[in-house]
Amino acid sequence: MRSVMVQIPNTPPSASPAPRSVPTSADVARLAGVSRATVSYVLNNTSAVRISEATRRRVHEAARELGYVPHAAARSLRAGHSRMVLMPAPAIPVGPLYSAFINELQWALGRLDYTVVQYGTVALRGDEAARAWAELRPVAVLVPGAGLGPQGVDVLKRSGARAVVTLGPESVEGAHALLMDHTAVGHAAASHLHIRGRRRIGVVVPEEAGLETFSRPRLEGARAALRGTGAEVTALPLAYEEESATRLAAQWPDLGLDAVFAYNDEYAMLLMRALQDAGVRIPEDTAVIGADDLVLGRLLRPRLSTVHIDLPSGRDLAELVDRAVRNPGAEPETHAVLGASVVHRESS
Repeated sequence: MRSVMVQIPNTPPSASPAPRSVPTSADVARLAGVSRATVSYVLNNTSAVRISEATRRRVHEAARELGYVPHAAARSLRAGHSRMVLMPAPAIPVGPLYSAFINELQWALGRLDYTVVQYGTVALRGDEAARAWAELRPVAVLVPGAGLGPQGVDVLKRSGARAVVTLGPESVEGAHALLMDHTAVGHAAASHLHIRGRRRIGVVVPEEAGLETFSRPRLEGARAALRGTGAEVTALPLAYEEESATRLAAQWPDLGLDAVFAYNDEYAMLLMRALQDAGVRIPEDTAVIGADDLVLGRLLRPRLSTVHIDLPSGRDLAELVDRAVRNPGAEPETHAVLGASVVHRESS
């Protein structure tokens, strides 16, 4: 057998392209023909220094051309604090009303040059969660719901948070508070049903974990509204599932209810469909009212009565955060911000 030798050319391996250098503010300054200080003033939206609109345009165009973005950590070091506002993500499902509020808040904080970060801490609660939030060194923390205590507030402030704002039923020592009393929602719904002549009123209590923060005070508000009137209130556990609503509707003749406050519009729509499928006439046999005033409720037939909830303005909350960041030693502010009013439609 004859062997054949194949000679492989001695070619150097193809060199991988050198990594591109990260553009700096000095590069932007050279391209725009300005100083590095001017670049910093323009890109950090500093209002204390007057800079012409033409210069601002040149700086922004140079930054876009180079792909330059300011370094958040470096900016924090210079300022002595970050511009990050931390919002722990709720551990419960949130509806369209709360989502719209969060979107408005994020927009308003962005206009004030803050960066909003939502942080998921599903497995953490209270002061333990506060320690996890503190690791990110936010300048402010907005805490929805209950659970944070004074120790957690202290941990956050010691880590550099200039503002801690809670959104819940009670204030917490050391924190600014937006008080959201959901008893007003249940009170408004039950009062409306009573005025309309209903005397045996059911109140849906969602079975989903975490919603008791809102459902319990709504049930208490309904009971408070009817106390001493002779009307009866019946708590109705309900999961957000068609099967659960169908089972509850099948029990309706035995319950003897002539009205139901269904916690919110989504649960109201779920239950109303099941009741109609079971032959219950609405509102003739049973009046139905929800809460949140969602657009979908107006599209039902009969149109859904609801409790319109006034949440705090995202712009007002953003301004509160900014005030607290600028003056961290000020006394905590407390504001009652949740309003409730009935929108009467055909279902009640």
